[in-house]
Amino acid sequence: MRVLHRRPGARLLAAASALVIATAVQAQEAQPAEEPEEIVVSGFRASLDAALSVKRESVAAVDAIVAEDIAKFPDQNLAESLQRIPGIAIQRDGGEGRAITVRGLGSQFTRVRVNGLETITTSHDGAASNRDRAFDFNVFASELFSSIVVHKTASADLDEGSLGAVVDLNTGNPLKGKEGFAFAASAQGSYNDLSDTWGPRVAGLIGWKSPDGTLGASVSAAYQKTRTKEIGNNTVRWAQARFDSVDGTNCWTTANSGGTYVPSAACDRAALSFHPRIPRYGEVTHYRERLGLTGSLQWAPSEATRISIDGLYSKFKADRREKWGEVLLRSNERSINVVNPIYDDNNNMIAATLNDAWVRTEHFFKKTETEFYQIGASWDQDVTDNFRFTLLGGFSKSDAQVPVETTIVFDDRDAQGYSYDYRNMNFPTLTFGTSVTTPGNFQLAEIRDRPSSVVNKFKTAQLRTEWDVTEGFTVKAGAVWRRYDFDVTAFTRDTAVCGNGGVDRVLGTITCSPSSAFGPTAIYGFPVTSALSELFTLRGADAPSGTTTQWLIPNLAAATDYTRLYSRTATPDLGNNRGVREETTGGYLQFDAKGELLGLEYALNAGIRYVRTDQTSYAITNVAPVERDYEDWLPALNVAFYPHKDVIVRGAIAKVMTRPSLGNLTPGGSADGFNYRITRGNPDLLPFRATNFDVAVEWYFAPQSIFSVALFKKNVESFPVAISQSGTFTETGLSPSLLNPSSPAALNPAQQSQPIWTISTTGNGTGASLKGAEIALQAPFKFLPGFLSNFGGIVNATFVDSSAVYTQQGPATAPGGALPNVTREDTLYGLSKKQFNATLYYEDSKFSARASVSYRDGFNDAGSATGNIFEGYAPITNVDASIRYKLTDYLELSVEGTNLTDAYRERWVDVDVRRNYENNHFGRTILVGARVKM
Repeated sequence: MRVLHRRPGARLLAAASALVIATAVQAQEAQPAEEPEEIVVSGFRASLDAALSVKRESVAAVDAIVAEDIAKFPDQNLAESLQRIPGIAIQRDGGEGRAITVRGLGSQFTRVRVNGLETITTSHDGAASNRDRAFDFNVFASELFSSIVVHKTASADLDEGSLGAVVDLNTGNPLKGKEGFAFAASAQGSYNDLSDTWGPRVAGLIGWKSPDGTLGASVSAAYQKTRTKEIGNNTVRWAQARFDSVDGTNCWTTANSGGTYVPSAACDRAALSFHPRIPRYGEVTHYRERLGLTGSLQWAPSEATRISIDGLYSKFKADRREKWGEVLLRSNERSINVVNPIYDDNNNMIAATLNDAWVRTEHFFKKTETEFYQIGASWDQDVTDNFRFTLLGGFSKSDAQVPVETTIVFDDRDAQGYSYDYRNMNFPTLTFGTSVTTPGNFQLAEIRDRPSSVVNKFKTAQLRTEWDVTEGFTVKAGAVWRRYDFDVTAFTRDTAVCGNGGVDRVLGTITCSPSSAFGPTAIYGFPVTSALSELFTLRGADAPSGTTTQWLIPNLAAATDYTRLYSRTATPDLGNNRGVREETTGGYLQFDAKGELLGLEYALNAGIRYVRTDQTSYAITNVAPVERDYEDWLPALNVAFYPHKDVIVRGAIAKVMTRPSLGNLTPGGSADGFNYRITRGNPDLLPFRATNFDVAVEWYFAPQSIFSVALFKKNVESFPVAISQSGTFTETGLSPSLLNPSSPAALNPAQQSQPIWTISTTGNGTGASLKGAEIALQAPFKFLPGFLSNFGGIVNATFVDSSAVYTQQGPATAPGGALPNVTREDTLYGLSKKQFNATLYYEDSKFSARASVSYRDGFNDAGSATGNIFEGYAPITNVDASIRYKLTDYLELSVEGTNLTDAYRERWVDVDVRRNYENNHFGRTILVGARVKM
């Protein structure tokens, strides 16, 4: 499998080599025989020209995408548009791009500006909510933006806060359009073959520019509705634990619970091996609806003055529905009897039969909505011929709400004959030994609901000035004030159910009543009936023969009505109510120069940026907010040399910083009573601070063409690291009210005094390093004869390596023992060592086609738990394509496709042995439609 994962990169490098040779020959042999006639370039080639112009004219290292690129590629959102830029990889959620990584640094290290104003959008799409600085690009449709510019090196006049890149998203610019009215619209039908459903995707733009060119306005809108599925299997990590018995050997002095552990060869081997915590197959359905609006008004009463007002609105709705059939080994191993265990060379109990197992089926529903808006204004004024200023200000708000996050659970807690087999780690065989389609075998045991919200707000004011002191020398100075507010609120309606009719567990109090209004007498829950359940059939999971593919799941509407879940008063989820306010003030001074040095043309900018950060962190578990401040002086230098009119040599060095992760700044702590994990915040964390070095060579050997090589290095001086240790919940001094009422630790208070808890916090580490290279090539194949000259290619490759020291918890060395701390040196989280992109395109006056391949190497995503060292993702390759045909100058038809190979997303735990975490696929998406432009 590893050889296969490397093959896409090998093919791309071979294509790049061939393209370099061919285009170099073309550049050397082309001799102008006569005065060339003017050629008007349009379509995709025009967008490539425009993007290369942005890159070529900048002194710093930038990459760009312009409107034709975005509007005409089958990208569902901005993240998928950005992945085609060298050095950028994306992380998908539910089959859609969500966040980006730039040159190996994850999304929290990238700052995003919309129309020049820094902002953050967060969504609750997928299994996890974004409660950090990462920008969720899936909130926006790609059609709303006219250009994207990625700044890969820092300069003094560029907003601070990034170790990776600053990404500028720009909406309409009506004064650059044609006079009079302009109109463009597109309509598509989107079909996903795994969900077997169609959805609409429409977009439109209306613009107007006055005949004298002084007034312009534009409005654009985009709407999309989709239904997709992800289908596959999941383990929710692997763990070690002591079982009740192994192959008939009793492991305890009493059966099922209590007593003393009795060591033996069979019991010890089972206890020290790793087993799947919740082996399961299931289906996740995503319902997404995305609406976006932009508006721009520009007034230029003279050549010296321009005033702009820009607005952006987006509403992103995403409902997620999960249906699982599983066995809950997690925390229940004490009562489970293991029969015929099979072990592999990686210390995994790779297969076994389980008796007295907790068979569980789940139905999960999460309803989310992110509403984003931004209003900004700018005033550009030429005061004199050599002095000008820009005044910029605005406000943005991202409000991500989860009004419903409900789980209903059916349990059969003494099931016999369940077997699992992970000898095929990606496609295990999971077989239930008892009937999972008979209602009478189950009890409705748990109901959960966890509404929450994440609100991010930015207020910004900036002044930028420029003074042309002499020809070729400009002084730039500016000041900035910005206030950022981050607030998380979370609640719970979780309830555990047990005997005598019903148990309502709230804030540590159990109330039982023989005549409870919740339902009839029960052993540990409510007896399941056909009215409370529905039959689920698993399809499309590629599960091996022998896997159980039908089981009952809760009927969500009936079960929530029966238990009166939504009538319960929501109580605060104490550990997840927190916030941060950051107020930054600062300024910059920069000198731009260009000229000749020893006969060599050059351009440079050099300067320094000062910023003061005043930070207040609060949590509902803390008595008072924690306040602190810190300062940063950030010098930066970018220089470009021009040894030939088509060659640029660039170099850059800069001090940069990224503020600490928002989740780590929380005072107080939170407790996970399901996974026995306590997380403490640290409001005194230092920012990530680094020194960046960059050098690049760019050769613009023909129109729409470039061959470039860039080398970069980042020395991270301060790097917050996770610190973990084992202990008891009691010794932390935290209140049991932090525990979720339905969690095992809350239901069994004795577990709070056991040393089974992982207690984690974040401290200031010693640093990390990162280095890498980008290679990019694009060119039309004009050297080929006939219609072949209408082809062209774009290829790029990024190679990155890094080193950071982490403290993780390794495997227990004694049955039931604590997890020892292990120090490991490895790559930074989110860093893929290799990534490749290739696009082959064809374009003539009527017909155009493109095919694109994106490959991302595997990477460590985060620290793990339960004795696993890190967790992450396997390599993945995605293939997209589009075909377009112009019926007239105004009407164009299109067929587009994404994820054409239906690639599986493979996730693992433990970097050394790569145990299965999940293996899901999302299906192919085909879009058929038309585009009108007038």
